[in-house]
Amino acid sequence: MKALEKKLVHVVNFTLKPGLSAEDRKRFEAGVSSLHTIDEISIFNVGTPVPAGGDPNVVRNYDYCLLCIFTDMEAHDRYQVHPVHLNFIEQCKQYWEKVVAFDSETI
Repeated sequence: MKALEKKLVHVVNFTLKPGLSAEDRKRFEAGVSSLHTIDEISIFNVGTPVPAGGDPNVVRNYDYCLLCIFTDMEAHDRYQVHPVHLNFIEQCKQYWEKVVAFDSETI
């Protein structure tokens, strides 16, 4: 069996403020999508919760989920201070009510 390379996985769930306009949501989507341009990210995805299904363990109490995978902690740390990331926060923080982040290292 091939050993897995260690990676750092960064997952962020955003709950947006109630009553945002469709235009505000588009601005948020453009902002969060801009993060894909950061070279330190090996794998990037942004999505919304899937419709309710039969699994009661699936959490759907957020509006958008960001997934970034980095080769190591140093790449993650560079991402955190990258101008595109900082610009996204500055331009879009007005749209979210709650942000929950999960960082994990592959085993």
